[in-house]
Amino acid sequence: MRSKLFVVLFVVMMLVAACGGQPAAAPQPTAAPVAQEQPTMAPEPTKAAEPTAAPEPTAAPAATGMMLPEVNPLEVKGDIIMAGSSTVYPLAEAIAERFKDEGYAGNITIDSIGSGAGFERFCKAGESDISNASRAIKDSEIESCKAIGREPLEIRVGTDALAVVVNPANDWLKDGVTLEELAKIYSKDAVNWSDVNPAWPKEAIKRFSPGTDSGTFDYFIEAVMDKAYVKDAKADKGKGEEALLGAANLQLSEDDNVLVQGVEGDKGAIGYFGYAYFQENADKLAALKIKGVEPTAETVDKNEYPLARPLFIYTTAQIMQDKPQVASLVNFFLTNVNEEIGAVGYFPANPAALDQAKQAWLDAVK
Repeated sequence: MRSKLFVVLFVVMMLVAACGGQPAAAPQPTAAPVAQEQPTMAPEPTKAAEPTAAPEPTAAPAATGMMLPEVNPLEVKGDIIMAGSSTVYPLAEAIAERFKDEGYAGNITIDSIGSGAGFERFCKAGESDISNASRAIKDSEIESCKAIGREPLEIRVGTDALAVVVNPANDWLKDGVTLEELAKIYSKDAVNWSDVNPAWPKEAIKRFSPGTDSGTFDYFIEAVMDKAYVKDAKADKGKGEEALLGAANLQLSEDDNVLVQGVEGDKGAIGYFGYAYFQENADKLAALKIKGVEPTAETVDKNEYPLARPLFIYTTAQIMQDKPQVASLVNFFLTNVNEEIGAVGYFPANPAALDQAKQAWLDAVK
């Protein structure tokens, strides 16, 4: 028995020696075989995928501008007196008609007497509640207002811009005209185009103009004709209008359609009217540059176009507090003017100017 045990031990010892004399360690578990494709890491979130902070609130778009308290014309009582600019008159009249159409049962008197006369009635006589003006009030007029206890409040309501138009076939006025040339074109001193500029054709000038009752006519006389023909305000009063009304081949009409058709139908024709009306007929007419400036919303807004000017109404905080009907009408005017002004033939005031006017109203009635 011992011999057999000895043999077994001997065999085991020989096997150990054959393996390097060390007992073989139990086989270590091998690492898991590397896959052909390493497992990819979860993709880094891209910038677009990262949660972003809530955007900073931006200013609300000024599409509708500042809002004033709503006015119900049905509830407005008391009469209102307006007087002044013949240019502002058709706009004021349009607003007044809308005010009445929406329920106002009082009387609105609107006298078209010119800006200067309007300020006299407002600042000296103190007879009007609102003064319509196609220019800013002068320092002397402000002093007159203060002398009777009135502090004039300026309310911008729009912009007047005239388009001077010719037939699209007219090829000699492509570069436009100066104010001096325009005054001569519309004066009795020229019959043919060549009388104004020898380079222009020796053909009759066919002139089309709004009628003498039009604020547009008054503005043209003031802005164009008077500058050329009035050197002394007293001695030459009326000279500009006289020069225009004495011109040959002149057709006056209160109907802008007549003016459009006249210019559209004659290569040698020229006319003028509110720019908004030109826009409606731009496919039939060509608008001239004046002193090298095209009539556009941008040039009008920047006061670059020579035949553009702001339109105002004036009142006072005291008047609006004493006569709530006046405050209501001014509010209604500012709230609705941009819906009416194009039909009258003028440009809206720029949004900032209109908002400033609305803020002036709010400050006056608080």
